[in-house]
Amino acid sequence: MKKGFLQLTLVLGLTVAMSSCYTYTHTVGRGAQTGVEVKKMNHYLIYGLAPVGVSNPKDMAGGAEDYEVTITHTFVDGLINAVTFGLYTPTTTIVRK
Repeated sequence: MKKGFLQLTLVLGLTVAMSSCYTYTHTVGRGAQTGVEVKKMNHYLIYGLAPVGVSNPKDMAGGAEDYEVTITHTFVDGLINAVTFGLYTPTTTIVRK
């Protein structure tokens, strides 16, 4: 009983430790200069296969020529994805000017 519980705990611990969040960062020009940050959610259906509403990083930069774009699955995005069983899969776009 103890050995089975220990093995289950080890497997669950490794699963949590080895999981990661999807993150993509792209630098435009010289990158972020002022530290101003703009966030918007992107909306996808069916595990991200069908985009419903996707933000435009160039518009989010507000005319800045130097900025950094990060697209990521935050904890909240992952939680929403899990609760909806993948039917709704949001991501977050962060633009740093």
